[in-house]
Amino acid sequence: MKQPQFVIGLMSGTSLDGLDLAFCQFTENQGVYCYEVVAAEEVPYSDELRSRLGRAHLLSGFELMRLDQEFAQFCAQEVNLLIGKVGITPDFIASHGHTVFHAPELGFTTQIGNGGTLAGLTGIPVMCDFRSLDVALGGQGAPLVPIGDRLLFSEYDACLNLGGIANISFEDGAKRVAYDISLCNIPLNHYARQMGYPFDREGAIAEKGRIVSPLIIQLQKLKYYKKPYPKSLGREWFEQVFLPILEEKEASSEDLMATITEHIASVIGANLPDQGKVLVTGGGAFNSFLMKRIAAHTQSEICLPDEQTIKFKEAIVFAFLGYLRWRQEDNTLASVTGATQDSAGGAIYWISKK
Repeated sequence: MKQPQFVIGLMSGTSLDGLDLAFCQFTENQGVYCYEVVAAEEVPYSDELRSRLGRAHLLSGFELMRLDQEFAQFCAQEVNLLIGKVGITPDFIASHGHTVFHAPELGFTTQIGNGGTLAGLTGIPVMCDFRSLDVALGGQGAPLVPIGDRLLFSEYDACLNLGGIANISFEDGAKRVAYDISLCNIPLNHYARQMGYPFDREGAIAEKGRIVSPLIIQLQKLKYYKKPYPKSLGREWFEQVFLPILEEKEASSEDLMATITEHIASVIGANLPDQGKVLVTGGGAFNSFLMKRIAAHTQSEICLPDEQTIKFKEAIVFAFLGYLRWRQEDNTLASVTGATQDSAGGAIYWISKK
């Protein structure tokens, strides 16, 4: 089988910012993996699509399947446009899709963006549904990025991603450990949008607010933080557990955002290593106020890479997960997810070249 080198990774996160595309080239030499980003871009969602994705978990079965197809068509359109700009046809596409349901305790997780539709509209093999096999093996189906952290970013003592949810990955002896720490951009964006902004640029709104002490004390007591890893969070936890606590308090949006920021920073700081270099990526890395507060809660060296890595690391790693899947190598670590064994997750939609 031809060893593929060019991969487009697609990522749509819980922050609902847009679709990230990373056109990557991967090489491997005696177990050492290297990558180069040929091109990368974020395609912002329209207000309508953002709203539909944000309410996807409330749709009927029929409407959810309709959105599944339409989101795949949107992804295919953007992939074809990127290929046209680059002038190279990738060996395949590795798509995370957009998470609608994440309930590993019930044995399922759902990401929309139909792989068959994406393959059919691009004429390129597609790998998708990276989480389901791990869930079937008793795992959380998350986080999946740590295999990339281990093999592509090994110079750091820990990798912290600040997306809709904050998660961390690090080596503990001979095994990789990773888990979701807390919410991050989900609650901050929620209140920013109520104020008419897509997000709180650089944390300027939160920085003007005051911390609501009783609220931060209540948030710190949430049971999730005491659970041992492996563990993971989804939007459901925000809506069912986190948000009701916030809505009980009579406070301004600025004060709520200040309190949430301080809460996130303190919880993250408590989960960082006592020393060493921590790579920070994801949209939250551009929130200078949040970064300042995280730095105040840790002795670790906070390392911000180039803007491309900050913005597209997850898309790069999902391209890498697809690369490993194609080579029939494990791309999901049981030490991270809690599954019974490592696995090579991902469904493949193959386009015949005959």
